[in-house]
Amino acid sequence: MLLALGCKTMREGVIATIIFFIAGVLMILAGVKIVPEIWHLNHIVLLLGFLLLLLAPIILVSTFLLSVLPNAKERMDKCEH
Repeated sequence: MLLALGCKTMREGVIATIIFFIAGVLMILAGVKIVPEIWHLNHIVLLLGFLLLLLAPIILVSTFLLSVLPNAKERMDKCEH
C-alpha cells in the first residue's frame, strides 16, 4: 500500500523534507564557494543542490495531501502526539 499514511510515514515525510532542504542548501553553498570550475563541476553540484531544494517542498506537500484523503483522519487520530 503506497498511499497508506500513518504516524510513522508522517514523521518520515517531515524528516525527509528537512534533510533534503538542508542538503540542498549545503550543496548550493558548496557549488558556489568550494567546488572548482573544472569541467563545469560547480554547475553540476549546483544543479543537484537545486533539485534537492525542489524536492523538499514536493515531499512535504505530498505528505500533506495524503493526510487530507478520506479515512486518513481515523488513522491520524490514533497517533500519539
